[in-house]
Amino acid sequence: MSTPVLTCTNLNKSYTPGKSVLHNLNISLSGGKIVGLLGPNGCGKSTLLKLVSGILVPDSGSIEICGIPRSEETNAFVSYLPERTYFNSWMRVEELITYFRNFFPDFDEACARKMLADLSIDTTMKLRSLSKGNKEKVQLVLVMSRKAKLYLLDEPIGGVDPAARDYILSTIIGNYSPDAAVIITTHLIYDIEPVLDEFAFMGYGGQILLSGIADEVREERGKTLDELFREVFRCSRNA
Repeated sequence: MSTPVLTCTNLNKSYTPGKSVLHNLNISLSGGKIVGLLGPNGCGKSTLLKLVSGILVPDSGSIEICGIPRSEETNAFVSYLPERTYFNSWMRVEELITYFRNFFPDFDEACARKMLADLSIDTTMKLRSLSKGNKEKVQLVLVMSRKAKLYLLDEPIGGVDPAARDYILSTIIGNYSPDAAVIITTHLIYDIEPVLDEFAFMGYGGQILLSGIADEVREERGKTLDELFREVFRCSRNA
């Protein structure tokens, strides 16, 4: 049996005493999977991605990436797309390509340039001259052009126009290797549902309320993930 790409065991994180963002959270994710991490605002989705990427440190519990405890070593395995654009606005797209090429040994420059051309992104433009949607496209292209083991995508299609979503989703599907895994957080469940292999609904307090294989759950429940999500969180709010 192959080693999971990501294993989180009894993970806990609080920003204020007595109020857990994540509480004894457990996740195991194998390679070759695209997983939707789905839940309402403030339930801890982004916090989890930041813990896995090493931006935050858990209060307790453990994180392993490819069987190795999360560390500087495992940073090389992870390609992280935050919810907000983090590049300096004065940089040109061409300079961002150079930055990724110099900083990440697994960066595929030819792949990045092809996707940027397909999206009609002018690489001579400064980031501040691009629309919000195009900034997000640039960031996603660069992140997905790495040959990482684990891709963490926080709201990757939230700011792009509907016409570009299909291309972006196909980019996600076509640019990760069979032994890698992808975690996507989003509110646009209907849009990303076709690309998901597995899903996890996260509730307030950072616990997984329901998870499984997307096709199996749709068949057993007779509902789309979007419909099931609305049902689960309507019930949880009324509980």
